[in-house]
Amino acid sequence: MSYRILTIMLCLPILSGCSDYEWGWYVLNPATEQGQINLKFLLAGFKDTIYVSLLSMLLAMSIGLLVAFPALSNNNWLKAINRIYVEVIRSIPVLVLLLWVYYGMPTLLDISLNHFWAGVIALTIAESAFMAEVFRGGIQAISRGQHEASESLGLNYWQKMRLVILPQAFRQILPPLGNQFVYILKMSSLVSVIGLSDLTRRANELVVNEYLPLEIYSFLVLEYLVLILVVSQGVRWVEKRIAIPSH
Repeated sequence: MSYRILTIMLCLPILSGCSDYEWGWYVLNPATEQGQINLKFLLAGFKDTIYVSLLSMLLAMSIGLLVAFPALSNNNWLKAINRIYVEVIRSIPVLVLLLWVYYGMPTLLDISLNHFWAGVIALTIAESAFMAEVFRGGIQAISRGQHEASESLGLNYWQKMRLVILPQAFRQILPPLGNQFVYILKMSSLVSVIGLSDLTRRANELVVNEYLPLEIYSFLVLEYLVLILVVSQGVRWVEKRIAIPSH
């Protein structure tokens, strides 16, 4: 992964030489006191971005698994409930859902909701529909023989799922899960519109103070690129660790 990060870090200097624009990289120059302050301010946004993304991912996986079970049932009503939930949630833009949760839910339920939890709730709801489809596909990919073998051992439905089916399904759905986590990381930038101090919000605030949008947003792109590459590499590492040897 090191060569990829090095390539990305070289992109900005190369880009600087492709235009007559006078780049103001001094705003993020770590050799100056102001540059150090600005860099520290921007990089601090990693905490909120990672926290809101990771918590949303874990909650979405839990809800998505629960939503997936009705789709595996022989009951048409349960299947219909699953399809309605999945199709409705997938049809709502994440930004619209985020605004509704932050501004609408407190009014509807007469509760107080801060920026962080509004972002987590909105991202969790939006992602749970996709997670339900990932789990459904993974579970259905397990051969019927595994189900029959579990039942022959006297395992009930939930024991069969917990001890036999889900561990095998997890190996198959790990790549899609990794992709969905990357998706959440990117969608988490939308929480900046409700005031959460994530990477994007901090970049917006610095642009207002320094009036150098090209430089600051270019650095923001670099931040997300590095973050996504690290996550992608981590997912590939886990895939290799849990892969079943072919011989």
